[in-house]
Amino acid sequence: MLEATMKQQLQQYLQNLREPIELVASLGEGKKSDDTRELLTEIAELSDKVTATFDGEDDRKPSFIIRRASDPAKWVRFAGIPLGHEFTSLVLALLWAGGHPPKVEAEVIEQIEALEGDFDFEMYFSLSCHNCPDVVQALTLMALYNPRVTATLIEGGTYQDEVEERGVMAVPATFLHGEMFASGKMSVEEILAKIDTGATAKQAEKIKGKAPFEVLVVGGGPAGASAAVYTARKGFSTGIAAERFGGQVLDTMGIENFISVPYTEGPKLAAALESHVGEYDIDVMNLQNAAKLIPAKQAGGMHEVVLENGASLKARSLILTTGARWRNLGVPGEMEYRNKGVAYCPHCDGPLFKGKHVAVIGGGNSGVEAAIDLANIVGHVTLIEFDSKLRADQVLQDKLRSMKNVDIITSAATTEIHGDGERVSALEYKNRETDETRKVELQGVFVQIGLVPNTEWLKDSGLELSKHGEIVTDAKAATNLPGVFAAGDATNVPYKQIIISMGQGATAGLSAFDYLIRTEPADEIAQAAQEPQPA
Repeated sequence: MLEATMKQQLQQYLQNLREPIELVASLGEGKKSDDTRELLTEIAELSDKVTATFDGEDDRKPSFIIRRASDPAKWVRFAGIPLGHEFTSLVLALLWAGGHPPKVEAEVIEQIEALEGDFDFEMYFSLSCHNCPDVVQALTLMALYNPRVTATLIEGGTYQDEVEERGVMAVPATFLHGEMFASGKMSVEEILAKIDTGATAKQAEKIKGKAPFEVLVVGGGPAGASAAVYTARKGFSTGIAAERFGGQVLDTMGIENFISVPYTEGPKLAAALESHVGEYDIDVMNLQNAAKLIPAKQAGGMHEVVLENGASLKARSLILTTGARWRNLGVPGEMEYRNKGVAYCPHCDGPLFKGKHVAVIGGGNSGVEAAIDLANIVGHVTLIEFDSKLRADQVLQDKLRSMKNVDIITSAATTEIHGDGERVSALEYKNRETDETRKVELQGVFVQIGLVPNTEWLKDSGLELSKHGEIVTDAKAATNLPGVFAAGDATNVPYKQIIISMGQGATAGLSAFDYLIRTEPADEIAQAAQEPQPA
């Protein structure tokens, strides 16, 4: 099952086991059960601290649990073989079960161990999904550190009938006690925030005790990380308040235009950003949503950002890098069938539509790339573009047109998505040249029509926004409010690219530095500095 290189790597990892672990498999007939037996046998042969048995009685066959020999009440179950993007998840499960400490904050582990109540999680993933490992690893961690948390992690391709029966049409899909809990990527902190009723109040209290920053970055994507590194290097106290560190990069698969790096993937780049930020004394406050901006009354004064949890943060200078999100079609049926056939990530959800007919909405680079990827997985792809021609790079168009299972429809306005109440069954569009309405029978719709800036919270702040809701900035990344700068996809920068966001973040950081050294603190700053700070 494992290639020689993977075996060698795994053997090195297993040297970190501190305690014996047990692999207990439930197997049936057929190749997948045979493959599971072979995989577990190979793993057990790599370390004398690993034993594998094949007498499990779980209904899902093949499946296997990983547990610490000295504490069998803590276990995690994989149903199917966790290779591909999930090989790292398998390795971590082995290490954590064997006592190797996870790289998470001690307070996260304490929060997991202190959970009250029973939590029975089931989660569906695909081997090509780059968003799934975070959820797999979060649930694994929780199950291995709290015996009242169980986690069964199910590879959808192995259990296709189960996926169909439960209506899973997008991954990661997480169920709690048999009911849908969440769809999409989640960190362990996000899961804990949903099930630990006191978590939000605790976070708010912690934030309320923070002293004002010299620079506060709102948003944790490439622009925010870049800005924070630059201001921290200048010696300014810097904080980052982010909904999720990494931003939309976490949802990006292949990145081939990041100069000097021929190829990387979004989660890898996000991890590198987090590691770089961690090299400096930067206060990162994750899972924080900004709700309101109260600008300083005068230059040099304190800006205030009110968070959704009721706490607020203050700083002499702000750098807004809240990014953007996928644009919705805004047609009947889209929201009703979201995650029931309407999807936004072809890499994550494409394997769930194997052999089926799907549509891709959008003829730019993202749409055409999605159609190419899906054409290698699904039965048929219909690409629908509003304009009279595709707007993607010519090399992508040529590749798409060479594929035999692809139809391209231009000058088409999608008007409605139909379904049977449970899942998508058809898409309706109008020919913009003839006004003729047509319906395409299909099982999936992938929306790839651009971005919307995350700036709704700024509309009553006095900050200038463009007609598209973007933050208006000048060549120095400055806004119309003194001491407030902005960078990245939330701004009116013409090209929404990772490398441009990083450069603009650096510009914003340097401009904030220039503002701070040239602007005298207002009286309120001096008063705040003299007040005793919370212990």
